[in-house]
Amino acid sequence: MRSSPIQPKNNTNRADWQTLRSLIPYLLEFKWRVSVAMTLLIFSKLANVTVPLVLKEIIDAMDKSKAVLVVPLLLIVGYGVLRLFSTLFGELRDAVFANVTQRAIRRVALKVFEHLHSLSLRFHLDRQTGGVSRDIERGTRGIGFLLNFTLFNILPTLLEIGLVAAILLKKYSVWFAIITFITLVIYIAFTLFITEWRMVVRRTMNDLDSKANTRAIDSLLNYETVKYFGNE
Repeated sequence: MRSSPIQPKNNTNRADWQTLRSLIPYLLEFKWRVSVAMTLLIFSKLANVTVPLVLKEIIDAMDKSKAVLVVPLLLIVGYGVLRLFSTLFGELRDAVFANVTQRAIRRVALKVFEHLHSLSLRFHLDRQTGGVSRDIERGTRGIGFLLNFTLFNILPTLLEIGLVAAILLKKYSVWFAIITFITLVIYIAFTLFITEWRMVVRRTMNDLDSKANTRAIDSLLNYETVKYFGNE
């Protein structure tokens, strides 16, 4: 069975950027929700980065030479509060942003459905119902993943890298920050390489999955024809 031809890398990258740009209007429609979600995200990352620093202060405060017990207790309470906030802000962020994601999925799915009804009779006579329905399902799931991954994974990771680098530069030798930065660069390069390789396999898998679903669904829709020709 032949796989679909591999698209040029430049065309693929251009299509990826066009996909991201097409989702921007759905973000601008809920500016306040996106702003609140990003603010909660920043607070969550700040709390998450501060937790190890507070833990360090707790360990230092447990030194026997320090007779004051109130300071360790306050630090322990603060440590627990920060751990709670790092999780709480993340959950609130998802709750605030859920409406944006679901609205985008609904609008895009409705637009695709209207486009399908506007196509010519020849397209519908080809009976590709199974493959089209699977592509719509896969695409709507991808919208939620793309929005959440772009806003809540890539941007927060860059923010966290900057905060950690600033802490390492302030509290330790500059070599700690350099080694951390080099490690991250190597990790990102390796991840991009594996992702590019994986995307070719993933696209082939999606094409074959759509073809299989097309034949399975359309054979049921054309049950009489299949029976007439004994083509089960």
